[in-house]
Amino acid sequence: MPKHEFFVDMTCEGCSNAVTRVLHRLGGVQFDIDLPNKKVCIDSEHNIDTLLETLKKTGKNASYLGEKSAQ
Repeated sequence: MPKHEFFVDMTCEGCSNAVTRVLHRLGGVQFDIDLPNKKVCIDSEHNIDTLLETLKKTGKNASYLGEKSAQ
């Protein structure tokens, strides 16, 4: 499954909880939230536009950073 990295302007745990909620609602995703660096790494078969629109439902500024290489 492709891993995609997104910037989401999260400032607190409430912000990261909002991201968790919208991604769980979307389904078919595995993700890690890096709150200090304001990044969300998502494993999903959903396309990038769908993931980005889902992240924007939090009301936070979000942008696609690129594909994350396997480490």
